Amino acid sequence: MLAQNPTFIISPSLCYKDQFQVGDHVETYRHCKGTVVRVDNDESGLFIVVRFETVYGEFAYDPYDLKVIP
Repeated sequence: MLAQNPTFIISPSLCYKDQFQVGDHVETYRHCKGTVVRVDNDESGLFIVVRFETVYGEFAYDPYDLKVIP
């Protein structure tokens, strides 16, 4: 029988890794539209950096807070 490692946890956000690409147009849950600048991950999971059309700056979002728009 295989030994299980209880410290190995798969982040649910990794399921979204292939969904977002740099340059995709996205919309937040508050209906703000922007463009994906970077897709990155850290110790807490995957995050998407978005530059908005109307707000100055770049903001990081969890993947499940965004949706790709055509």
